[in-house]
Amino acid sequence: MIGRQPFGVFLLLDAVPNAVGLAEVTAMPHHMELPAMDNTVTGEVIWHADHNHQVKIRLDEWNVEG
Repeated sequence: MIGRQPFGVFLLLDAVPNAVGLAEVTAMPHHMELPAMDNTVTGEVIWHADHNHQVKIRLDEWNVEG
């Protein structure tokens, strides 16, 4: 994860180094808090744009620190 905002998190994608992913809070499990910086997350691509390498992701799981 490379950035965290109140509306979601920005992610680097292992398989696509030129892409930036965005996981919005509206596409996260309701019982989970936003992932912490540097957490590894898993999810499903729900939208992408080839021309600017943007990807929207629905997160499935991540480790909760604390």
